[in-house]
Amino acid sequence: MLARTTAFFASKGSGSPRLDAELLISRALGLQRIELYTQHDRPVTGAERDEARALVARRGRREPVAYILGTRAFRGLELAVGPGVLVPRPETELLVEWVVAHAPPGAAVLDWGTGSGAIALSLAAERPDLAVAACDVSPDALDAARVNGSAVGGDVEWVLSDGFAALAGRRFGVVVANPPYLSDAELEAAPRELAFEPALALAAGPRGDEAIAAICRDAPGHLDPRGLLITEIGEAQADGARALMEGAGFRDVAVHADLAGLPRAVSGRLP
Repeated sequence: MLARTTAFFASKGSGSPRLDAELLISRALGLQRIELYTQHDRPVTGAERDEARALVARRGRREPVAYILGTRAFRGLELAVGPGVLVPRPETELLVEWVVAHAPPGAAVLDWGTGSGAIALSLAAERPDLAVAACDVSPDALDAARVNGSAVGGDVEWVLSDGFAALAGRRFGVVVANPPYLSDAELEAAPRELAFEPALALAAGPRGDEAIAAICRDAPGHLDPRGLLITEIGEAQADGARALMEGAGFRDVAVHADLAGLPRAVSGRLP
């Protein structure tokens, strides 16, 4: 079953056919992934086979595995995800690591565009001294973030806001953002899995850097003196994002690479 499913997913264009097969078949059989190998001769019931076929068919249509399973792990947290909520990516962990390392003790931190709450809840877990707030323009995403907060714990203030609009008068020591950064054309040409995720969280407009530009423009009005900003970017946006941040008055602007060595974030601080 595992070999056939892996081959099927490979034929459908999955970038991780073996992993996808392991995750979905183990779910259908009620096993841990390792048990697919330690119990490889275990009989499969008719009901389990039907469940496996249903899950495999969904993935064959390129639905994200996280949506099929209903969860995605992020920095040790098991987060609920589903339609209307962006699936957290491993690359985004870079933002959490940077804030954990650089946020001053007791700082107020804003997770701009929180989605599932992955960044905010990770920061609350790993730096409990921080006062973490998180905002999103999507009511569906914010509802999912609240559910995740209740499930995994963590003291986070959830705010429904279009950018900084609902945060008038609020200032933070750190703003961390994972904004949409695809162009409309890039989203149109993206892998089919992305068609299942909310376009609002993926594409920013004709250029792709519109949300990054808005964050760089507006964040200084919501940061303390010497406040820090870090935002995720697309791999081709490093030079443009650096220029936007420097143009907004940030100093010590730096580009950060992900584990693949690709530009993934830009950070800076106010004077």
